[in-house]
Amino acid sequence: MESAMKTDNKQAPRAPLQLQHHELPQRPIWQIIMVSAIAAGVQFGWALQLSLLTPYVQLIGVPHTWSSFIWLCGPISGMIVQPVVGYYSDRCTSRFGRRRPFIAGGALLVAIAVFLIGYAADIGVSTGDKIGAPTKPRAISIFVIGFWILDVANNTLQGPCRALLADLAGSNSSKIRTGNAMFAFFMGVGNVLGYSAGSYTHLYKIVPFTKTDACDVYCANLKTCFFISIALLVSVTILALSTVSEDPFVPEPVDPTKTGKQLVIFGEMFGALKELSRPMWILLLVTCLNWIAWFPFLLFDTDWMGKEVYGGEVGKGQLYNRGVRAGALGLMLNSVVSGLASLCIEHLARWLGGVKRLWGGVNFLLAVCLAMTVLVTKIAESSREFTAVGDVRPPSSGVVGGALTIFAVLGAPLAVTFSVPCALASIFSNNSGAGQGLSLGVLNLAIVIPQMVVSVLSGPWDALFGGGNLPAFVVGAVAAAASGIFALTMLPSPPPDVVLSKVSGGGMH
Repeated sequence: MESAMKTDNKQAPRAPLQLQHHELPQRPIWQIIMVSAIAAGVQFGWALQLSLLTPYVQLIGVPHTWSSFIWLCGPISGMIVQPVVGYYSDRCTSRFGRRRPFIAGGALLVAIAVFLIGYAADIGVSTGDKIGAPTKPRAISIFVIGFWILDVANNTLQGPCRALLADLAGSNSSKIRTGNAMFAFFMGVGNVLGYSAGSYTHLYKIVPFTKTDACDVYCANLKTCFFISIALLVSVTILALSTVSEDPFVPEPVDPTKTGKQLVIFGEMFGALKELSRPMWILLLVTCLNWIAWFPFLLFDTDWMGKEVYGGEVGKGQLYNRGVRAGALGLMLNSVVSGLASLCIEHLARWLGGVKRLWGGVNFLLAVCLAMTVLVTKIAESSREFTAVGDVRPPSSGVVGGALTIFAVLGAPLAVTFSVPCALASIFSNNSGAGQGLSLGVLNLAIVIPQMVVSVLSGPWDALFGGGNLPAFVVGAVAAAASGIFALTMLPSPPPDVVLSKVSGGGMH
């Protein structure tokens, strides 16, 4: 590859994505756990987004068909921000280290974004929106701005966090996988806290000033949840950054005549895509299909509970809100299972005979669960009862139990999704000498591109079949099955799989 990169008979530059490879010393496992704990603060806010924001944007006047476009903020910012942040965090020469300045900056941006989102309705009314109007354009504008900032902040945080975990592990693939498993575990912890807060409707009474004329109980509860998420994120971030140090990065001397190219990062990223090995391409393919399967459910799971399972309508009565709260409970169960499963990933991989079999197997489980949403919906519709005045009664405990079971079982494949792809990308990155930050940014393309596709197409696709969420869930089931097939038949077993027993037996020492 180096000979192909030579130009004008001069010394070949480094290959795309490659940096001078410094053999970083391995750190104690407690430092890896401290950095992983930041995921709890990040995921607390993300859980609130998933459980409460889709209903919230509809309450401020965004219809269901268009609400999916709001979620384009995440993939677009992820496609641009995470590779940029990864690129510069690989090369940051700050005396505080390469990753820590970006993590601190990301936490600050989260606090700003959460304030804008929480106070969108209040700011909208104070600038001209009418209380009780079906659409509040100014509130929607403030919300979208805050949402964009929040997604930029999350991408600024998570990429450097995972890269720092790989840095702390040195070249030890066992610790890399352990670090990503711990990251997934703390994501589960953050989810449990977030979904618990989202399902408790009287949380706003802790800070009663959040309830205003422009912001009803539902809105005030969301506000309060976001305040708690800021406190948690700032606390764990300060604790981690104050106890885990980084050595300043000293780059190689470079020719000053070759610097200053504004698009060097994207040139390197696209160059890296051309140079990817076949295993990495397969990893991107499996990851892409995997996230096409996940996003419809992650975006509309609580909406599915409110509409299809409970039979409610947005803004009409309390039945829809009861379904949303039940969905938040389901997501909490999902997070408990996900957190526990993340601690068992190494054991499960060893028992099943390798990471590829584990990932393929849970993708088939994901496909079955998504298909089961259709069955639960049809049973709910056929057994629906009405009051004497024609109002819809809540579904039976059996229907709700079936829906909650789907939420809970999906926790296992979610834990694998949060851990295995990033661990494999970090291992491949170490083997090639590539920068961790930008390598994970390239992997992120396989996540954000499917999210863009789902965000754009899920609303019109659902409307084409009469509305609701089931059509997108069915597409997700098909994508999950395809992802499982490719993982089992094409994804090669990485060399580190041979030491899985050592990881599970001694990785936590």
